[in-house]
Amino acid sequence: MIKNDLYLKALRGETVDRPPVWMMRQAGRYLPEFQEIKAKYDFFTRCRTPELASEITVQPIRRYSMDAAILFSDILVIPQAMNIEVQMKPDFGPYLPNPIRTQKDVDNVIVPDVHVALDYVMQAIKLTKEMLNDEVPLIGFAGSPWTILCYCVQGQGSKNFDKAKQFCFTNPIAAHQLLQKITDTTITYLKAKVAVGCDAVQIFDSWGGMLSPTDYTEFSWQYINQIIEALKDDAPVIAFGKGCWFALHDMAHSNASALGIDWTCSPQNARYLSGGKITLQGNFDPTRLFSPPAEIKKMVHQMINEFGKDRYIVNLGHGILPNIPLDNAKAFIDAVKEYQIPN
Repeated sequence: MIKNDLYLKALRGETVDRPPVWMMRQAGRYLPEFQEIKAKYDFFTRCRTPELASEITVQPIRRYSMDAAILFSDILVIPQAMNIEVQMKPDFGPYLPNPIRTQKDVDNVIVPDVHVALDYVMQAIKLTKEMLNDEVPLIGFAGSPWTILCYCVQGQGSKNFDKAKQFCFTNPIAAHQLLQKITDTTITYLKAKVAVGCDAVQIFDSWGGMLSPTDYTEFSWQYINQIIEALKDDAPVIAFGKGCWFALHDMAHSNASALGIDWTCSPQNARYLSGGKITLQGNFDPTRLFSPPAEIKKMVHQMINEFGKDRYIVNLGHGILPNIPLDNAKAFIDAVKEYQIPN
């Protein structure tokens, strides 16, 4: 039994004394103990070495005692397993030297045996569960098929992913074939993660907001929903679409256990658009963590009051930034733990 199951209670919609809190990208770059590991090992070595991945995962729990841990990994381990080369260049980010641009390229993409190709992730989960000792739940994650396609076709990060969109609009048959291969791989990957110990899974659709509402339905949401349907009986699934406020109504009528909200959508609008019955997660602007700790605490309490303490998970609206002061991150977590319902 997990000793602190506040996060799981919120996913089930149960009444709680305070909402749970964790931070996207909490396992990483803003922590000095992470920087020590980073100085010794390159990015994918950290991902592929279970001892390193598990240590990085538990570092923020040791320091701040969040209500959930999220496994240190990366969304691009999926394309790597699918026979697509992915590099992580310092001060540049993801780089794919052979981007997918043709039907032949799509035909060469494989749907791997995740138990072999991504066994290192499963070993990291087992080690992490031992280290957590049932103190808090462990979250596994994957990128949405659309977000993975963006990197595979664009070949790197982008402000608008124009090449990815062009590929989908000029070669939709190949695009949908690629999206389905990514979806099939992601389903087996997340199922394997749950089987070895993840208590919940989150789907990150970081680039969903690049699409119009109509195109989002066609090229992103239908594939995310396939994943939710496949996982719904295995573990709670959280769907997070950055910039996808327009899809909250459809998302809320799926079998997702919770929806992530970014900071561009107010709590009131998020509750309204999602129908008010599903657990929401978010949505503090990560850059707001530069505000003074006292101001952070005040804003967090206001955010909880606006979302409501039940069916709510406190989080950032995207990942924590690398240069956030440690005391400010602590203020964010402490604000939630100190929260009391207004009289």
